This record gives sequence, C-alpha cells and structure tokens, in this order.
Amino acid sequence: MENKLPVIGQAVTDHSADALVDNKFKKVKISDYAGKWLVLFFYPADFTFVCPTELEELADNYDEFKKLDVEVLSISTDTQFVHKAWHDHSPAIKKIKFPMLADPTGKMAKDFGVYIEAEGLALRGTFIIDPDGKLVGTEVIDNSIGRNTKELLRKIQAAQYVRSHQGEVCPASWQPGSKTLTPNEDLVGKI
Repeated sequence: MENKLPVIGQAVTDHSADALVDNKFKKVKISDYAGKWLVLFFYPADFTFVCPTELEELADNYDEFKKLDVEVLSISTDTQFVHKAWHDHSPAIKKIKFPMLADPTGKMAKDFGVYIEAEGLALRGTFIIDPDGKLVGTEVIDNSIGRNTKELLRKIQAAQYVRSHQGEVCPASWQPGSKTLTPNEDLVGKI
C-alpha cells in the first residue's frame, strides 16, 4: 500500500480516538479543536528510545504552544492502556499534559500517509493544522531521527503570522519580529 500525504491547503479528515488525557481515558476527535491551531505529532511507539526524547521536549515546551493557542496531540499505534503504563513508569512521559491518542489499527497513520505497513508503526510525522481545519505544514522523517520542538514552534509562529498578515511571507529562518517580504514585481530578481 502506498502512503499518500495529505495535501497542503486542504481540510484534514476528522478522526476519533481513545486517548490518555490528564491520566484518564477519554475519546478525542480532531474536530474537538475546530477554531484552534493543532499539531498532530505521530511517533512510532511507546517504550522506545528516540520517542521519549521528542515527547519530553514537547512537554517541556507545552506552555509555549498554549500561549500560541495551539493544541498538541501525540499519536502512536499503541493503545491508550500502553500510553498509561508508559506515563506511569517514565519520568519523561509523566511530564506530558497534552492528549496522547491511541491508533492501534493504524487508521489515522494511514490517512496521514505515515503508516509503515510491514511494522504496524508510524513514521515521525508532524502536521500543522490551522483553525479552519486545513493543513498548513507537514514534516515526515525517518524514525531514527528526532525532531526539533523549537523549529516546530517557529513554523507555527510563521504560519500564524502570514495568516494574520495577508500578502506577506516569511523568509528562511524567520523569527517573530524579523522582517517579512511582500511579494511583488519590484522584488523579482532583487533577493
């Protein structure tokens, strides 16, 4: 089966999943976050090696996401019961305050093009969804490479900036407060 990533600018499919939220089991839907920025953070599996380093970094920066009105949903093909066991035993995972979604059938991972059929796991896929439910950013990398939360925050800040400043774009490595560009014929060939 060929993985197909969702298309930038298109609405993402709504999904419902069992989740661990505040150390309790709860049903969570993507549409529960309509009107907010949302990050779907797929990772291969609980009780692994790179995954807890990524999730701990997300947890350590979760307040920064909340200040930007962004919710984070981490997703693996584990069950919510495995999420709870991991949460209860790992100091890194115990820090997590965002929902940890269970995707044991791989349906969400398949719909987002990150499912590894032969392994029953997900690739490291990050999807940024705007308040209209449209995909504005995606990153998928090999499972041997951890992601950078600070860069994810920067991408969200850039996406929020261009959403609220129609006609402007953010150049490479843009940071809040830095100069943006307004594409027009006068800029052609001058950058």
